[in-house]
Amino acid sequence: MKKNSTVKRLMKEMTGKYRTQLIIVLFLIIISSVANVAGSFFIQRLVDDYIAPLLLAEHPVFTALFTALLIMGLIYFVGVIATLIYNRMMVNVAQGVLRKIRDEMFAHMQALPIKYYDTHTHGDLMSRYTNDTDTLREMLSMSLPQAFSSIITIIAVTVAMLILSIPLSLFVFVCVAVMLWIVKKVGSKAAAHFKEQQRALGSMNGYIEEMINGQRVVKVFCHEEAAKAQFDVKNEELRKHASTATGLTNILMPVMMNIGAVQYVLIALLGGALAINGVAGMTLGTIAAFLTLSKAFSAPIGQMSTQINAITMALAGAERIFNLLDEECEVDDGYVTLVNTKSDNECTECTERTGTWAWKHPHEDGSITYTPLQGDVRFFDVDFGYNEEKLVLHDVTLYAKPGQKLAFVGATGAGKTTITNLINRFYDIADGKIRFDGININKIKKADLRRSLGIVLQDTHLFTGTVAENIRYGKLSATEEEIINAAKIANAHDFIMRLPEGYSTVISGDGGNLSGGQRQLLAIARAAVADPPVMILDEATSSIDTRTEAIVQKGMDGLMEGRTVFVIAHRLSTVKNADAIMVLEQGRVIERGSHETLIEAKGKYYQLYTGAFADNA
Repeated sequence: MKKNSTVKRLMKEMTGKYRTQLIIVLFLIIISSVANVAGSFFIQRLVDDYIAPLLLAEHPVFTALFTALLIMGLIYFVGVIATLIYNRMMVNVAQGVLRKIRDEMFAHMQALPIKYYDTHTHGDLMSRYTNDTDTLREMLSMSLPQAFSSIITIIAVTVAMLILSIPLSLFVFVCVAVMLWIVKKVGSKAAAHFKEQQRALGSMNGYIEEMINGQRVVKVFCHEEAAKAQFDVKNEELRKHASTATGLTNILMPVMMNIGAVQYVLIALLGGALAINGVAGMTLGTIAAFLTLSKAFSAPIGQMSTQINAITMALAGAERIFNLLDEECEVDDGYVTLVNTKSDNECTECTERTGTWAWKHPHEDGSITYTPLQGDVRFFDVDFGYNEEKLVLHDVTLYAKPGQKLAFVGATGAGKTTITNLINRFYDIADGKIRFDGININKIKKADLRRSLGIVLQDTHLFTGTVAENIRYGKLSATEEEIINAAKIANAHDFIMRLPEGYSTVISGDGGNLSGGQRQLLAIARAAVADPPVMILDEATSSIDTRTEAIVQKGMDGLMEGRTVFVIAHRLSTVKNADAIMVLEQGRVIERGSHETLIEAKGKYYQLYTGAFADNA
């Protein structure tokens, strides 16, 4: 993304809701800057019209001088009040803009496809919410108003200096040209390093997040030293870019101050020489006012040089944020929806949850048909690859009749989980068709399709909150009775009641205070409370010991009764009672049948099954 485009989008975010506040801020900045310049400009009159005459008077009267000082103080007071007000307003504007940007980022993330999260580290994403937005906050609340104030001040001071003395003004302009040339040269080099600094920071945050999540693995394999070495590499890259960028910008202020100091001395000498030579209008008051104005002119130049640091970092952060917002959302062209129906033969649509569903299918002629949701899922010649270069599934054809329990078995990487990811459209197929109750799933809205599916994943994720809230995640409107009933189905009720506060026990750290089996039981209870017509169990009992598995299996049998169920299992003993077992190898279905049929065939399933027992022995 080009920098100009980033600036335009950032300005659009600011002016959208805060146009009036920004206009007021702009007005106050002008008042503040003009007041400060007017105060400096007033020094000429103060010296020439009030102080100088008093020095020559035999009986000086200070009334007029006090009045002039009061006027000068009032001018500065107006400037101070205007500065306080616009700084306060810019803080509110900045926080409001950041709130809007964070809302947009989070809302957009919910619409991104799963593939995006497969290719981006969580730490790098978090860096956009923290580091990148923080650089924006600093720029919007401080650097931007200061930069604009500097510009207004420079314009006002330029006019005032030209009124006082054109020769001295020309000299100041030459000095400023030197300053701007230095700022341009140093700033352009710093900008590239600030951009790399933000990228390196996101990369390092991503690595830290991975190490935190994988700390058990790190310790198990004694990988601490290697992890530290890899972190040092990333940390060094960040240090290098940050040091170069900050070092370049930090030298600007001393350079500007020194040039300003030399300029101040030369103006005094030049002004004195012009006054001695009798140049018209070159009085002591003019020189004093001009010296003050020259400082007021050089100071904004120096301030702008330091603001380059914050502005460049903020633009780099904004670019990363807008890159996230520009990521393509998950495409959903579906128009078939899932609705509740009354328990009759006509599929009468209703709003209350009845336990029976139908697909509401609008047609081009304006008519609507209702297809009862039965759970008939069929694949026809499906090809799929996570990228275009390499297919993972090849010509997969399978079917699951309503109420059937279909199991997928095969070696790791055979494509078992991939098939279930295609059913809920986490990914779209490359070729072929998938039909749900005779309807192409591409025609079904993704939210409705996924609402018809209950999924228990191998990797259980629990959210910060109570046990009851984690179970209710499957159905936000679930009552306490429904939650308890779901927990009993999953055989989680007993262990929940043994927790310190039962269902009100707070879970944090992704359930780190629970055993793997307990976490899995809560995931099963979460699926049970949703009461979906179709279930997908991806190694749902993998974290449960054999004794608990037998008990949970009975509860799950009750949960699966009357539903179409897809089961992924490495433990082949758990799929013996499946209606059909699909054996996959390298993305192809090579066998299908019941447990007994496949054992009799003595093919791949027989080898897997007997080999599993041999290994266990």
